[in-house]
Amino acid sequence: MDIKQLIDDDDAVSPVIGVILMVAITVILAAVIASFVLGLGDQAQQTTPQASFSFDYNSSGTQNVVSITHDGGDTISASELYVRGDVNDTDTDNPQLNNDGSWAGTTTDSNVAAGNTAEVRVKNSAYNIRVVYQSAEGDNSATLSQDSGPDA
Repeated sequence: MDIKQLIDDDDAVSPVIGVILMVAITVILAAVIASFVLGLGDQAQQTTPQASFSFDYNSSGTQNVVSITHDGGDTISASELYVRGDVNDTDTDNPQLNNDGSWAGTTTDSNVAAGNTAEVRVKNSAYNIRVVYQSAEGDNSATLSQDSGPDA
Protein backbone atom coordinates (compact mmCIF):
# COMPACT_ATOMS: atom_id res chain seq x y z
CA MET A 1 0.00 0.00 0.00
CA ASP A 2 1.33 3.33 -1.05
CA ILE A 3 0.89 6.01 1.67
CA LYS A 4 1.53 8.78 -0.83
CA GLN A 5 -1.50 7.69 -2.84
CA LEU A 6 -3.78 7.89 0.24
CA ILE A 7 -2.71 11.47 0.94
CA ASP A 8 -3.19 12.64 -2.65
CA ASP A 9 -6.46 10.73 -3.32
CA ASP A 10 -9.31 13.29 -2.99
CA ASP A 11 -11.46 12.24 -5.95
CA ALA A 12 -14.49 11.50 -3.73
CA VAL A 13 -14.69 14.99 -2.21
CA SER A 14 -15.02 16.91 -5.43
CA PRO A 15 -18.12 15.10 -6.83
CA VAL A 16 -20.00 15.42 -3.50
CA ILE A 17 -19.40 19.17 -3.30
CA GLY A 18 -20.33 19.53 -6.96
CA VAL A 19 -23.66 17.72 -6.45
CA ILE A 20 -24.51 19.85 -3.40
CA LEU A 21 -23.78 23.06 -5.32
CA MET A 22 -25.84 21.91 -8.31
CA VAL A 23 -28.84 21.11 -6.07
CA ALA A 24 -28.57 24.49 -4.29
CA ILE A 25 -28.40 26.40 -7.57
CA THR A 26 -31.37 24.47 -8.93
CA VAL A 27 -33.49 25.20 -5.85
CA ILE A 28 -32.65 28.93 -5.93
CA LEU A 29 -33.32 29.16 -9.65
CA ALA A 30 -36.65 27.34 -9.25
CA ALA A 31 -37.71 29.74 -6.47
CA VAL A 32 -36.88 32.83 -8.56
CA ILE A 33 -38.72 31.50 -11.61
CA ALA A 34 -41.74 30.48 -9.50
CA SER A 35 -42.00 33.93 -7.95
CA PHE A 36 -42.17 35.60 -11.36
CA VAL A 37 -44.56 33.01 -12.80
CA LEU A 38 -46.92 33.44 -9.87
CA GLY A 39 -46.65 37.23 -10.11
CA LEU A 40 -45.04 37.71 -6.73
CA GLY A 41 -41.94 39.38 -8.10
CA ASP A 42 -43.57 42.25 -9.97
CA GLN A 43 -46.41 43.31 -7.71
CA ALA A 44 -46.11 46.85 -6.51
CA GLN A 45 -47.55 47.21 -3.05
CA GLN A 46 -50.15 49.97 -3.00
CA THR A 47 -50.57 51.61 0.34
CA THR A 48 -53.38 53.71 1.65
CA PRO A 49 -52.24 57.23 2.54
CA GLN A 50 -52.24 58.16 6.20
CA ALA A 51 -53.92 61.49 6.89
CA SER A 52 -56.03 63.05 9.60
CA PHE A 53 -59.00 65.33 9.03
CA SER A 54 -61.01 67.52 11.38
CA PHE A 55 -64.64 68.50 10.97
CA ASP A 56 -66.35 71.73 12.04
CA TYR A 57 -70.15 71.99 11.75
CA ASN A 58 -71.80 75.41 11.36
CA SER A 59 -75.49 76.11 10.89
CA SER A 60 -76.73 79.50 9.74
CA GLY A 61 -80.41 79.67 8.86
CA THR A 62 -81.19 77.08 6.21
CA GLN A 63 -77.58 76.21 5.42
CA ASN A 64 -75.73 73.44 7.23
CA VAL A 65 -72.03 73.56 6.42
CA VAL A 66 -69.24 71.22 7.48
CA SER A 67 -65.66 72.42 7.07
CA ILE A 68 -63.31 69.48 6.49
CA THR A 69 -59.67 70.34 7.15
CA HIS A 70 -56.65 68.18 6.35
CA ASP A 71 -54.78 68.35 9.66
CA GLY A 72 -51.69 66.36 8.80
CA GLY A 73 -50.23 63.28 7.22
CA ASP A 74 -49.69 62.38 3.58
CA THR A 75 -50.45 64.75 0.73
CA ILE A 76 -53.19 63.19 -1.40
CA SER A 77 -54.23 63.89 -4.96
CA ALA A 78 -57.54 65.76 -4.93
CA SER A 79 -58.95 63.43 -7.58
CA GLU A 80 -58.50 60.49 -5.19
CA LEU A 81 -60.42 62.02 -2.25
CA TYR A 82 -64.20 61.75 -2.00
CA VAL A 83 -66.72 63.01 0.52
CA ARG A 84 -69.49 60.45 0.93
CA GLY A 85 -72.63 60.46 3.00
CA ASP A 86 -75.35 63.01 3.68
CA VAL A 87 -74.02 65.80 1.48
CA ASN A 88 -75.98 67.90 -0.97
CA ASP A 89 -74.43 66.51 -4.11
CA THR A 90 -74.97 69.20 -6.69
CA ASP A 91 -71.99 71.25 -7.78
CA THR A 92 -73.72 74.56 -7.03
CA ASP A 93 -74.41 73.53 -3.43
CA ASN A 94 -70.88 72.26 -2.87
CA PRO A 95 -68.51 74.32 -5.00
CA GLN A 96 -65.47 72.60 -3.48
CA LEU A 97 -66.69 69.15 -4.54
CA ASN A 98 -66.81 67.85 -8.08
CA ASN A 99 -70.05 66.46 -9.46
CA ASP A 100 -69.04 62.90 -8.53
CA GLY A 101 -68.34 63.89 -4.91
CA SER A 102 -64.57 64.02 -5.31
CA TRP A 103 -62.67 66.76 -3.54
CA ALA A 104 -62.08 69.61 -5.98
CA GLY A 105 -58.49 70.76 -6.35
CA THR A 106 -57.80 73.27 -3.61
CA THR A 107 -54.19 73.96 -4.54
CA THR A 108 -52.53 74.75 -7.82
CA ASP A 109 -51.15 71.22 -8.20
CA SER A 110 -54.47 69.54 -7.29
CA ASN A 111 -53.15 68.01 -4.10
CA VAL A 112 -54.79 68.13 -0.70
CA ALA A 113 -52.15 68.83 1.93
CA ALA A 114 -52.12 69.84 5.57
CA GLY A 115 -54.08 73.06 6.03
CA ASN A 116 -56.37 72.65 3.00
CA THR A 117 -60.07 72.95 3.78
CA ALA A 118 -63.20 72.09 1.85
CA GLU A 119 -66.60 73.30 2.94
CA VAL A 120 -69.49 70.99 2.13
CA ARG A 121 -73.16 71.58 2.65
CA VAL A 122 -74.95 68.77 4.42
CA LYS A 123 -78.66 68.02 4.36
CA ASN A 124 -79.28 68.59 8.08
CA SER A 125 -77.62 68.47 11.49
CA ALA A 126 -78.10 64.68 11.68
CA TYR A 127 -75.52 64.04 8.98
CA ASN A 128 -73.00 61.22 8.65
CA ILE A 129 -70.11 61.89 6.26
CA ARG A 130 -66.85 60.15 5.43
CA VAL A 131 -63.65 61.24 3.72
CA VAL A 132 -62.81 58.32 1.41
CA TYR A 133 -59.58 57.64 -0.47
CA GLN A 134 -59.88 55.74 -3.74
CA SER A 135 -56.79 55.11 -5.86
CA ALA A 136 -56.78 56.37 -9.44
CA GLU A 137 -56.80 52.77 -10.68
CA GLY A 138 -59.90 52.11 -8.56
CA ASP A 139 -58.54 48.93 -6.96
CA ASN A 140 -57.79 50.36 -3.52
CA SER A 141 -60.10 52.39 -1.30
CA ALA A 142 -60.34 53.23 2.39
CA THR A 143 -62.24 55.54 4.71
CA LEU A 144 -59.70 58.01 6.10
CA SER A 145 -61.99 59.84 8.50
CA GLN A 146 -65.66 60.18 9.38
CA ASP A 147 -67.92 62.52 11.31
CA SER A 148 -71.50 62.62 12.56
CA GLY A 149 -73.59 65.69 13.14
CA PRO A 150 -74.72 66.89 16.56
CA ASP A 151 -78.19 65.36 16.07
CA ALA A 152 -77.06 62.06 14.51
